[in-house]
Amino acid sequence: MPELRKDPLSNTWVILSPDRSRRPQFYKPSGEYSLTVENCPFCPGNEYMTPPEITAIRTPGTLENQPGWFQRIIPNKYPALIRDETPGIQNEIAGEFYENYKGMGAHEVIIESTDHTRRMEELELEIISNVFCAYKTRIFELKKDSRFRYIQVFKNHGTRAGATISHTHSQVLALPVIPGHILDRLNHAQSYFKKNNKCLTCEMIKVETTESKRLLFKDNRFVVLAPYAPRYAFELAIYPLHHGPSFEEIEDEAINALASVFKQTMEQLNKMLKYPAYNLVLHTAPTGMEKQSAEFFHWNLEIVPITSGLGGFEIGTQAYINSVTPEESVKILKN
Repeated sequence: MPELRKDPLSNTWVILSPDRSRRPQFYKPSGEYSLTVENCPFCPGNEYMTPPEITAIRTPGTLENQPGWFQRIIPNKYPALIRDETPGIQNEIAGEFYENYKGMGAHEVIIESTDHTRRMEELELEIISNVFCAYKTRIFELKKDSRFRYIQVFKNHGTRAGATISHTHSQVLALPVIPGHILDRLNHAQSYFKKNNKCLTCEMIKVETTESKRLLFKDNRFVVLAPYAPRYAFELAIYPLHHGPSFEEIEDEAINALASVFKQTMEQLNKMLKYPAYNLVLHTAPTGMEKQSAEFFHWNLEIVPITSGLGGFEIGTQAYINSVTPEESVKILKN
């Protein structure tokens, strides 16, 4: 049974999900994947290896949970949180000192394409747009459940980034609590707005587009920036120029533009870093706080290539040592 526990010293939530240990390890000790089209649960013809699909884009007339699909969304077979559970503090386990919740939530997988070998950014623009459309529709659908407080969309590509299956896919995890890191970001943005009556992210974009030292790309809809204080080498973020707290409110035309920007950005990273493992993280307003945070929160898409691991200093201090400045990373990627 999954469980959420809050660390009283750091005020952070941890999901304890013992059943996740039963996941098959589809890779060799060298880090190479051992999956083929024949035994990959995300390939057409192997639908029986996954839970029944939630929804899919498929050829008209084809049956659910059968070949004929182009994109498929399924419950995670080994979920971190379980949809059927109801939230509630488990004081009978935690006692009076600790705070914990039953492991209620939703954990879904977006199988982005039928292609077993290509990375997301190598797919056609229409398919990438469909992936971002899936992000939007799943957030909207999960928000209908009032028990969910935060919905995290993310992608792990490569074993070093935490992926156990090589076939390109994203994940959606709905939580009954708002993680402390997210609350810190919200509070910081809100404090800036109260003091300056301006969105912190909008002001940062103005500064960065003027200086252009950390600006990788800009068009009339989006800007790609290397953060001023990046935790990781070649870390990047995509921001919409139009202020908005919620990704799920994005228009279809903007989704197509986002797909193009993402593809172009990843092509530059791949040329420089030789196709690295990476994490893709979507930051959007918590469920139920869209109106409250409308003036000061600004959604964004974070891209983190895995170039090194965390050391003792980072673990001990939650501060980061990065050997590549954002100015240098942008200069390298532009060239």
